Amino acid sequence: MSRSSLLSVWVAVISLAVFWFPTRMADLVFCEPTELYNILNQVTKLSRLTEPNYLCLFDVRSKREYDESHVITALRVKKEGSEYLIPESVDLECVKYCVVYDNNTSSMEMFVRHATADEEEDDEDNSNERDRDLVSRPAVEFGKILTQFTHHPVYILRGGYERFSGLYHFFRTQKIIWMPQELDEFQPYPIEIVPGRIFLGDFSQACNPKVQKDLRISAHVNVSMDTGPFFVGDPDKLLHIKIEDSSESKILPFLRHLCHFIEIHLHLGSVILVFSTRGISRSCAAVIAFLMHKKQETLQRSWTHVKNCKNNMRPNWGLVTQLLEWEKIVLGDFVTDISDPLY
Repeated sequence: MSRSSLLSVWVAVISLAVFWFPTRMADLVFCEPTELYNILNQVTKLSRLTEPNYLCLFDVRSKREYDESHVITALRVKKEGSEYLIPESVDLECVKYCVVYDNNTSSMEMFVRHATADEEEDDEDNSNERDRDLVSRPAVEFGKILTQFTHHPVYILRGGYERFSGLYHFFRTQKIIWMPQELDEFQPYPIEIVPGRIFLGDFSQACNPKVQKDLRISAHVNVSMDTGPFFVGDPDKLLHIKIEDSSESKILPFLRHLCHFIEIHLHLGSVILVFSTRGISRSCAAVIAFLMHKKQETLQRSWTHVKNCKNNMRPNWGLVTQLLEWEKIVLGDFVTDISDPLY
């Protein structure tokens, strides 16, 4: 076979490979309400909502429902006939989180579409077939379209707008256009560690009456040297662990009392805010220690859970070594390998 013939064969093979094995599309997965809440509240120096490629939130409900109220920053998905339109202003390939919601989708399964009043006036034989049409939920249908445009997973909000707005009513809005300056000034809420029960925040959030009211905070764990007007005259609802933001600070002697305090308030039905000055080191170590105690699990598992909830958490090295000692107390001789890049 000549060189030109061999080249032609290889071109044909490559073409077939491209045809039969196209680029893999992104996954379509469910997102729990607590996950979207935490995505909305991530920070660096400012709210991460200021980053153009961080989050794109899509609302596939009707225009009337969207205008009545929607989740902050959500874009309404428009239709042309029966086809969903992709917003041209968004570079989906670069967006980290694409989240889609409708009214109340809680399943990826198809559902039966019943004939509308107009369709019932059509030929009876055809309407009987339409009564049995299986179609995707709107959020799932649009989510499948988005998977063709992004390499990251596309998230479907479980329970849709109804469930999310019921849990986090303070994230409802009628505002459609968000200016960069408004996003710069957005004040994030504490991160949710245990849904509806334990939150992780900073000192300014602990001092904010609106945050306390919206999240129904009724007990505080203050892991810092800062003081504030928390439950004046009711010390049973405030645990103040006074340690400096330093690798030499000792948190280990306080961990049993901390876990006991949180367990009591969980039993009483309290909502607990654990906080430190910036909310990234001492308070994170305290929450990790409680999860290890409560779930009888390794430092690595508890660390991963908190890291997934709060992206910028970073207990200092001195606190990490004390968490390793706490792990021995909780689990016996098991010791997490701290040479793992995770730490």
